Amino acid sequence: MFFFEEIVVPPLMTAVDIGAMLLEGHVDPYARLNELGQLNVIGFEPQAVECERLNALALSGRRYLPYAVGDGTRRSFFVTNTGMTSSLLRPNLKFAELFNNLAELMQVVATPLVDTVRLDDVAEIRIQGCDLLKLDTQGSEAEILAHAGETLKCCLIVQTEVEFVPLYEDQPLFADVDECLRSHGFMFHRFLGMSGRTYKPLMLNDNPNAALSQMMWSDAVYVPDLDRLDRLEPAALLKLAALLHEIYRSFDLCHLVLAAHDRQHGSSYAPRYFSRLADQ
Repeated sequence: MFFFEEIVVPPLMTAVDIGAMLLEGHVDPYARLNELGQLNVIGFEPQAVECERLNALALSGRRYLPYAVGDGTRRSFFVTNTGMTSSLLRPNLKFAELFNNLAELMQVVATPLVDTVRLDDVAEIRIQGCDLLKLDTQGSEAEILAHAGETLKCCLIVQTEVEFVPLYEDQPLFADVDECLRSHGFMFHRFLGMSGRTYKPLMLNDNPNAALSQMMWSDAVYVPDLDRLDRLEPAALLKLAALLHEIYRSFDLCHLVLAAHDRQHGSSYAPRYFSRLADQ
């Protein structure tokens, strides 16, 4: 697939990555835009060792902060044996025990008190803005969004982990996250995969991580309501199009956004983009 900058070079963009832990086998979605100098990344990772590990990579255009993002209060942070399932919410082990290889990954080993910060209060975001907001915080995503009203005003894409079942005690589920984002002028665009587990004692193909029928979590991508496109600034439209093309491969929606830019500002990006798509 061709690169977006072959059509137009977008303005500098900022991605805010909350829950930025490096996971084995993880593909960095920001790598190419970051290497080209078109995207800066502000990451948040409350687990000190993981945050230091990320900063030690010394990647250009990236900075990782050791903040727990939440509602601005002092809270217990439930550190688990795997790290990746740690959360501001207590794991719902009674529910997790119903499934293969789930409760085993959510065992609490420490509960330190942490001072949380509201996303709207983070100086680095107020200065650099937030074009793409990515959330992966194990159940506290709705809480973070509830205290990010100013940040969401300039945000163009929100990618958030969502759960369909209560993996953590008293956690908001997909419907709650969806309602919050729709209230801020976003619409659901797509899921990025779908994950689950098999109820015990069954196991699919001897794989304890496989799902048979119960879907449990996914990443949901939200974009501005389409009736907002004509109210976005020209730079914002180009940023949105670039992110849709390069990170999400949403070529049809990217074309629609470029057409909105052409209609408003007399450019001719959409037909050029369509022509390149047709050549692939």
